[in-house]
Amino acid sequence: MVQLVLILVPITNSKSSSTIQEAGYDELTNDLYVKWFHNDVVYQYPNVPTSVLRDCETTQSFGRYMTEFKRMAHGKTFKRHTAFKWNFKQVEVCNEISNGNSKKLKANPSQLEQLQAHTAIVADTGDIHTIEKFHPADATTNPSLIYKAATMEVYQHLVHDAIAYGKENLIDIMDKLAVNFGSEITKIVPGYVSTEVDARLSFDKDATIAKARKIIALYKEIGIDKSRILIKIASTWEGIQAAKVLQEEGITCNLTLIFSLAQAIAAAEGNATIISPFVGRIMDWYKKHDGVDKYEPEKDPGVVSVTTIYNYYKKFGHQTVVMGASFRNVDEILQLAGCDKLTIAPALLEELSASSDQVERKLDANKANDMDIQKIDMDEKTFRWMLNQDAMATEKLAEGIRGFSVDIEKLEDIIKVKIAK
Repeated sequence: MVQLVLILVPITNSKSSSTIQEAGYDELTNDLYVKWFHNDVVYQYPNVPTSVLRDCETTQSFGRYMTEFKRMAHGKTFKRHTAFKWNFKQVEVCNEISNGNSKKLKANPSQLEQLQAHTAIVADTGDIHTIEKFHPADATTNPSLIYKAATMEVYQHLVHDAIAYGKENLIDIMDKLAVNFGSEITKIVPGYVSTEVDARLSFDKDATIAKARKIIALYKEIGIDKSRILIKIASTWEGIQAAKVLQEEGITCNLTLIFSLAQAIAAAEGNATIISPFVGRIMDWYKKHDGVDKYEPEKDPGVVSVTTIYNYYKKFGHQTVVMGASFRNVDEILQLAGCDKLTIAPALLEELSASSDQVERKLDANKANDMDIQKIDMDEKTFRWMLNQDAMATEKLAEGIRGFSVDIEKLEDIIKVKIAK
């Protein structure tokens, strides 16, 4: 069993804004990691640039710290730097760190902590305060999430700012509002923030490209580089082709509403940065189609779909990141432990945080390499035919686009009322 213990180590250098914030040890593989936060950028040991080390402490000092941490991990006690005693079974505070108070952590890590050892966790919400609570690597939003957040009193300042910016131009206001929410989220997460293109443009390649460029320009106006943003686009053929053009321009894209291998292959061949295959929505369709209440976790059609995509990508060396999305329960999430990323709603993050049951890795790139998988050459005709033959994917893609469009129009109605006042 892989046991990963997470330790918060608030060691701060007074000469710079640098903190060793989190450390962990895997007693099975003997692997060690430390996350180093420096000027709001996250580095993970041993991949910490020398320039950062020099600004934080001397490289020699950092090396001494790492040596002590390794020796601690083997059951020895040292009170310098860390003030922790560690013996595989428990984490015990020896004394208080000079630069802050230590925290005594439970011996058994939560399922969320264990999952993070295998998979990058992304918060699937537009609620900024919820994102702050879970400290995910990235965050995703969509029109439905923005609509919900925009109706909350706490975020009305973002709405009012967008209205003032747009000067009664509804399209400009809507674009600015999406960027306002994204901007706030970039202050919390160290990685990507996804901002979605208007779903009503899903079958218009040129309009999608233009909208994406506009969104990136709006972020640039407020000092946010395009490297922090994923443009989220529905995975129609037109959307995938738009993403291909944007990727060539250095604008990273998240192709969403993935329900089939055909969509996933086309996205990877277009060099999309990330895809979001939907797990729960696939299960919903099959439950209704098969007339059942539930599936065994490993036989869940949504889990099977994402697993198939993951294995295909790893088998044929595609660099596009697979980020499972749209979960209905924790079992679906745990069956995809090892997936590149998983974007998870707050309620399920809470559930994972509350349990310390064992989490096992399910997806493994090395195992995928040895699988007998047929390569598919994708072009438009093949894409459209494969999608046509997949009733679930055809229906759920159309339904997803319609659903996002409805929530955009609901939000527009709210904005219209505010403009009129």
